Amino acid sequence: MAKAKTKETFSRYDTADYLETEADIAAYLTACAEEDDPTLLVAALGDVARARNMTQLAEKTGMTRMGLYKALSGQGNPSFATVSKVAHALGLKITVAAV
Repeated sequence: MAKAKTKETFSRYDTADYLETEADIAAYLTACAEEDDPTLLVAALGDVARARNMTQLAEKTGMTRMGLYKALSGQGNPSFATVSKVAHALGLKITVAAV
């Protein structure tokens, strides 16, 4: 007798759901920065923004929520000024180190 197949369902994975502490955020952004891929780093900043509350971030940066979502989606191409403004509003500091 054949066993009935069961369909497995999975919930949508969202990195923002797992960025609970400052240490989590720092480790995540550091790992993404080490990949040397600006698109990945901007998308990671978007994950942090969603974890922290996009509405409050929009108020702090003076940008719209939709503008932030677009800029930080990984498909957007935000200026360095935008990235810097978002990082500052999130309480982050961008630093440069020799490789």
